[in-house]
This record gives sequence, structure tokens and C-alpha cells, in this order.
Amino acid sequence: MARQNGIFLKTSRELEIMQEAGRINARALLAAAKVVRPGATTADLDAAAAEVLRESGAKAAFHGYPGAYPFPAVTTISVNEQLVHGIPGERILKDGDIVSIDCGSIIEGYVADSALTVGVGDITEEAQALISTTMEALFVGISQMKVGNKVGDISAAIQEFVESQQFNVVREYTGHGVGREMHENPQVPNYGIAGRGVELRSGMTIALEPMVLAGDKETRVARDRWTVSSADGELTAQFEHTIAISNEGPRILTLLGPELDGQDAFRYNGYFVGRVEPVESQRSMRL
Repeated sequence: MARQNGIFLKTSRELEIMQEAGRINARALLAAAKVVRPGATTADLDAAAAEVLRESGAKAAFHGYPGAYPFPAVTTISVNEQLVHGIPGERILKDGDIVSIDCGSIIEGYVADSALTVGVGDITEEAQALISTTMEALFVGISQMKVGNKVGDISAAIQEFVESQQFNVVREYTGHGVGREMHENPQVPNYGIAGRGVELRSGMTIALEPMVLAGDKETRVARDRWTVSSADGELTAQFEHTIAISNEGPRILTLLGPELDGQDAFRYNGYFVGRVEPVESQRSMRL
């Protein structure tokens, strides 16, 4: 691992380890998403993801993470107006809810971080549009993750796309470098000016995570001092992948491998691949 201007550039071996952590993280998210249904609790989702990490020998990157107090769970589960950092517990999911699941896995000291949002049963057209827009914003950002581009190119592309769909991006919380630490340099906001910021170099690894609000961009922190929600109570969504910058183009490290994961890979990866299909009904996006 080389370090340039405070940014760690990973070797090919380090990227292989991070990709294995990413694959485990994808399996954990898929396991949690399979539990999503009316009547399930957010703790049920967390338990499903935790079991995958245990079986895989991975450490949970989120559990014990420092903050107002150490984070008490393996995943963050954020429902409806909750944007990020929701603490899993006894909250019961209802038909029409949307749920953002975020997880981090550590293998051999390297972190992979990813997230997705899914619907519970039948969701509204607005909720479906929000999920679709947030997912597509992730890939709009990834398309800018090329050697020689600037962080601002990623940020501006995400902001422009989201606002073109009549939604807003969060200001206070950002994507970030990831690798030996959960949060490394550089920070990658979901808003910005093209051509500005840190130049992207081969070996950089970034957790890119559009966080999108159906209403105003302002947020508030709950009394639990972790959960972040929209200030106006409107719906929110989040998608995230860990990406390696390479001379061959952006490399997504948090997908499943068909040769190892079989049909689950097609199911999970296909959820992202189908991102551009139009909304034709009120059926939820589900895994």
C-alpha cells in the first residue's frame, strides 16, 4: 500500500482481499433483504446479516464503531424518513415501508462497505421513484470514477441527476475512502462542482453512497444520537458500493461472484443491473 497526499493506494493483492470482503458484505445484505416483509423487525434483518458475517469469518465493521457511544449492531437499518445510521431493534416493518440496509465487513484487516434500499410489500409510486433514482445516482457517480477525473466530477454528476428527478441530496453526510479504515480520505460528497477536488488515481478505493431525500435536504439526529432522518419527515433512500479506481475503469468490489454464489449472484447483482427500468406499477423493488 502506497500513500500519496494522505490517500492510501491499494495493491492488487489488497484489492483482492477487499473484493472478498465485498462479496461477503453483499451476501450479508442479500440475507437481510430476504427477511424484509410486513411483520419482520429491524432486529431480524440485522441478525440475518450478522449470521452471514459469522459464518464467513468476517468482522463487522460497524459494531462498536465510535460515536456518541459505540454503535450497538452489525448493520444500520433505516426506515422511511430515516436516512442513515438507524439502530436495529424492535421496530416492526409495515406494508408500504421502504428500508435502507447498510453493512460493513472486514477481512484480513480490510473493509468493504455497501448498502441498498428495498420496499416492504406494495410501495407507492413516489417511493418506487425515489429508490430507482437513488440506485441510478450511484451508477451515474460510478461512471465518473476514472483515473484523472476529480472528486467534484463524481459529486456534480450525482447532484445533477438527482435534482433532475425532483429529489435532493444530503449535504452533511458523504461517501468516503475505505480500506484499512472504515473512513479514509478522500471525502466524496453527493453534491459539488465538476473539475474540482482530489484527482482520482489508480489504487484509490471509495465507498460511494448517494443518500437522497424526497423532500427538503435538511436532516436531524434522533434522541438515540445515531439515527439521521429527514427534517421534514419525507422518505429517504441510500445505495452504496465500494469502488476501486483503476486504469481499466471503475471496479465494483461489493458484488457477488456467479462462480461462487450461483443464482444468488444473479439475483443480487441483477437488482442493481435492472436500475434503469421504468416504474410501471406500485410493486416494490425486492430481492
